[in-house]
Amino acid sequence: MHDELVDHLTRSTPLSRGEALRVVQDVLAYFDETTEEYVRRRHRELQAQGLVNAAIFERIEADLKYRAVAPPELSLRQLRRIVYG
Repeated sequence: MHDELVDHLTRSTPLSRGEALRVVQDVLAYFDETTEEYVRRRHRELQAQGLVNAAIFERIEADLKYRAVAPPELSLRQLRRIVYG
């Protein structure tokens, strides 16, 4: 799976084939995260950095626009509902 990308990475970087394959798998797993999983994870991370919810949800709202496959635009209320149910 994704042999062309793995081949490209082994030619253009010092990575071995096994390392390049792990990098590709890690990147794909990162972008395979659902919107809900992303929102919950980022909320926890930003909360751990000491940010308050108002700032957290505004940041998540802005960040979602730059995901590889942009999810539908979510309001601050929808973001809160994802985290708190």
